[in-house]
Amino acid sequence: MESIKDQLAWINEELDNLKKQGLFINIRTIESPMGTKIKVDGRWVSNFCSNNYLGLANDSRLKRAVKIAIDKFGIGPTAVRTIAGTTSLHKNLERSLANFKKAEDVITFQSGFNANIATIPALVGEDDIIFSDELNHASIIDACRLSKAEVVRYKHCDAKDLEQKVKILYSPLKTGSRKRKILTVTDGVFSMDGDIAPLPELQIISEKYNAMLMVDDAHGEGVLGRGGRGIVDHYNLHGKVDVEVGTLSKAFGVVGGIVAGKKVIIDWLRQRARPFLFSSAMTIPDVAACLEAVKILNRSGDLVKNLWKNTTYFKKQMKNLGFDIGISETPITPVMLGDVKLAKKFSSMLYDKGIFAMAIGYPTVPEGKARIRVMISALHTKKDLDDALSAFAIVGKKLKVVS
Repeated sequence: MESIKDQLAWINEELDNLKKQGLFINIRTIESPMGTKIKVDGRWVSNFCSNNYLGLANDSRLKRAVKIAIDKFGIGPTAVRTIAGTTSLHKNLERSLANFKKAEDVITFQSGFNANIATIPALVGEDDIIFSDELNHASIIDACRLSKAEVVRYKHCDAKDLEQKVKILYSPLKTGSRKRKILTVTDGVFSMDGDIAPLPELQIISEKYNAMLMVDDAHGEGVLGRGGRGIVDHYNLHGKVDVEVGTLSKAFGVVGGIVAGKKVIIDWLRQRARPFLFSSAMTIPDVAACLEAVKILNRSGDLVKNLWKNTTYFKKQMKNLGFDIGISETPITPVMLGDVKLAKKFSSMLYDKGIFAMAIGYPTVPEGKARIRVMISALHTKKDLDDALSAFAIVGKKLKVVS
């Protein structure tokens, strides 16, 4: 009989292969609050690696709100909201987010990943069809699989290709015994390249063919639109996008996911979204911190403006240095290197110079598309940016990436 040790031998083989290919992921240890300067593996470095776009992850206002909420509500909800009820704090956050997003209603989840897994299978099933951008996030891909719907991938940010594919399938969709539901789904901002989905064109096509339209705005929350209200606000498409998924784990500096949109859809998710029905809600500290973050953004757009000011400066200087930063239209700044071993060497040398910016390779990005993904924050000072630019220039020349 085969031993358990033999049954698991394949894992060791696969791990060895990852190491040989330079694809094994080593996770760094952070020993400080998240900010523009953090202690990583015992060393203080400038942080250009996190999604803390607005610098709220260690904001004193959020921490103060959390302490007050803990004294009033405790720590955890202890059960699912449909069984044990929900706190007034959770309901207050959802009302505040709906107002902030200019949406009819909002429902919150434990993470942005859970928000996608909750929403897509609740809207479509095995008799239905999903049109999905070929570079959509893993959480969308997994949610599509869970739904058991037919998935048709269209070319990245290519509205014409989407319509061609919808046209091919649209006539049969109308002639079956039951009309198949159609869902068009896209990321708002694509997390690896930093480009923005052509949402107005996707909305026109979706409306034309009676498809629901869903956008995952994880990297647009707090970044795009007036005061960081996201991609729907950026394009002024309020009321025209059925579902807007977002995260509270990036620009908001906390953790959690949201779905904003038409009230009838949110009502349905409260009845059928499995992560809502079968998993405890966000913790009290998380909810209180997110609520304070919304209040901050409602009061002022200064953090968002500073984020874009820093982004414009850094990108311009990186281009002047000769780096390929791809097609990004957002604070996400991919420094394209191609080879994963080169990217890891580049990241290691940056760390030695006090800059924390990790290499990203396969399977997060396609093979041959390895990069350093630089993430800009509203709280980066000009000196922070200049120090990073200097380090990139020195390492880039040593590794012959730039001349």
